[in-house]
Amino acid sequence: MQITPMAIPGHIDPVPVPREVTARSDGRVDLIGLPRARIASLLAEAGLDAKAAKLRSRQVYHWLYHRGVTDFEAMTDIAKAMRPWLAERFVIGRPEIIEAQVSTDGTRKWLLRTSDAHDYEMVFIPDETRGTLCVSSQVGCTLNCRFCHTGTMRLVRNLTPGEIVGQVMLARDALGEWPGSAPLLDAPAAIGEPALDDDDEEASEYTADGRLLTNIVMMGMGEPLYNFEHVRDALQLVMDGEGLALSKRRITLSTSGVVPMMARAGAEIGVNLAVSLHSVTKEVRDEIVPLNRKYGIEELLQACADYPGASNARRITFEYVMLKDKNDSDEDARELVRLIKHYKLPAKVNLIPFNPWPGAQYECSTPDRIKRFSQIVFGGGISAPVRTPRGRDIDAACGQLKTASERKSRAELDRLAEEKQAALG
Repeated sequence: MQITPMAIPGHIDPVPVPREVTARSDGRVDLIGLPRARIASLLAEAGLDAKAAKLRSRQVYHWLYHRGVTDFEAMTDIAKAMRPWLAERFVIGRPEIIEAQVSTDGTRKWLLRTSDAHDYEMVFIPDETRGTLCVSSQVGCTLNCRFCHTGTMRLVRNLTPGEIVGQVMLARDALGEWPGSAPLLDAPAAIGEPALDDDDEEASEYTADGRLLTNIVMMGMGEPLYNFEHVRDALQLVMDGEGLALSKRRITLSTSGVVPMMARAGAEIGVNLAVSLHSVTKEVRDEIVPLNRKYGIEELLQACADYPGASNARRITFEYVMLKDKNDSDEDARELVRLIKHYKLPAKVNLIPFNPWPGAQYECSTPDRIKRFSQIVFGGGISAPVRTPRGRDIDAACGQLKTASERKSRAELDRLAEEKQAALG
């Protein structure tokens, strides 16, 4: 079937288009991505009285988001006769895994497919003290940032709340982080993913409660603030103490600078903010982050200064990709310090060595140049660590995400999916 990309009125400032969930051919409704109130209304529409719908919605919500079950039969506090009734009308979905890859450094990348056959990616990055899931918000992207591989794709559509929160739930499935569950990482999770043994790095615990997935960053494919409502609704499920129960302090939303939505994000979501800055001059930022032609550096930094909740304890992170002879001079570093101090921003700077991809027109700054840039920013009293590239060998590093469906034929991906299904019996 021919896929028609979402119509975009201009290259820089696309209209965010909310999208309803595609109706299933069997008529059932996927509950993943729905808040408890919506689940209650669906149960009432299906025939339960108001009191029963409220009670059942509370039970179902708990099993979906707190316990992570994928089968109504596992909901043991719901009457046995009620479970088939639920299964006839509803379904508990997960993103379809088309391919999973593991980097030599332990980074994992999943190629996922929506129910209407669109592909997107998510990445899990294990470190010594944390495990971070990089979540996508759109299929493709429209911002055309010149250094970013995802930016070479066209925007196809926004992901729904279920498709966004489903990435987090799928990661918890794989990590065995639901109560009473066991990790799936001791066996292949998908085609191309080798089995792990007890000596693997990811077998270690990162936090006192044993969680491996400790942080979420909305830094995958797409611009989160151009899919604001769906990102907000998904993250509210992630942060709900009766749901996935991840603290908002462990969630970071990254934007290239959609200024009009930043205050709303702070007020309605309240998570940490990261800004893809990448340059301190209009000329260079206009080139590498075209959104700058719509919302300039000064307007962006003022929006950062006004961001609700920003403080020394919750600093704004500025992402700065290091491009050789483009944005990496001593003068650039000093101007970065000046701007941050001028706007009195509680901030830190993540310096990101450019991650190459086929056809990229930029080169990474030299290690010595990156070190010197970092020293100048540190000397100005602002933290400026250099991010260690992760997952480069599987194109999972920052700026490298681009769905593998564009590099492999659909027939090949379908064949891999069939082989995976056959292997699972």
